[in-house]
Amino acid sequence: MASQNLSKSLPRRSSNRVGDFAFTAAARLAAWIILFLFGGIFILLLIESWPILRTCGAEFLWSHHWDPPSNSFGALAPVYGTLITALIALLCAVPMSFGIAFFLTELSPIWLRRPLGAAIELLAAIPSIVYGMWGLLVFAPIFAGHVQKPLRKFLGPLPLIGPLFQGPPVGIGLLCAGMILAIMIMPYIASVMREVFQLTPVMLKESAYGMGCTTWEVMRYVVLPYTQSGVIGGITLGLGRALGETMAVTFVIGNSNALNDLSLFSPGNSITSLLANEFSEAGPGLHSAALMALGLILFLITFAALALSKVMMLRVARNNTPS
Repeated sequence: MASQNLSKSLPRRSSNRVGDFAFTAAARLAAWIILFLFGGIFILLLIESWPILRTCGAEFLWSHHWDPPSNSFGALAPVYGTLITALIALLCAVPMSFGIAFFLTELSPIWLRRPLGAAIELLAAIPSIVYGMWGLLVFAPIFAGHVQKPLRKFLGPLPLIGPLFQGPPVGIGLLCAGMILAIMIMPYIASVMREVFQLTPVMLKESAYGMGCTTWEVMRYVVLPYTQSGVIGGITLGLGRALGETMAVTFVIGNSNALNDLSLFSPGNSITSLLANEFSEAGPGLHSAALMALGLILFLITFAALALSKVMMLRVARNNTPS
């Protein structure tokens, strides 16, 4: 009887081994495909941008003069615009996203959590070109009159940060593009924060409340330490979206390669907006190579940001691991 049961189980075990082998092979193949695509994109960008890198060298990174008819190219202005707009977006979106997630998980009535959360997530489904048109036609005029003018009046005369808020309040510019990006990435960061906040064990929060902690103290000393890795991941997701956004930024940034002052009110350019405006018209030669070099720089910036966030997440996980 036992031998019959053993003979019946052998084919089943062999079929399970075949399934495990097939699944393992498929998983490895998917991982290698991702690495192959990553390396292929990097090599392609490097090959296509090699003519401008060989011609200009390091001067391509430090020059801000962009004049295709005279074959004069510099990446400083679009790189500066990309980093500044992404930084503005993070500075504005992270506090708002944290407030939204905090309200939805700790303060909001139960009947309001689901519809409000769905409404916030629907903001992420709006196409970027719609954000761009809304930013140019609706947001920019309001922003110029009700935000830029007060900022220039109260912060412009200050000695250190004053130059950032000087210039004509025309609405479009680096600051406006950063604000539009903040509105766009806020749903992503808020959704991730809300999900990770909900993963905090209820027993930990109830223990803190039993010790007399307030809601904010529970969030600060219990929820945030427990969900640090998830919060960093959500911020990284928003940063990646801000660095790679194209159409919305193209509408409101001003599309100017001049880098004459540090004012956030001045029109500027980003790598993505410059590629969107000139890639279709670029002929073979240094112009197309310069655009591909900008794509390579954006690729490296995004990779560096993601790698830094991964290092931070690993460090947080190591610190939270009990010794």
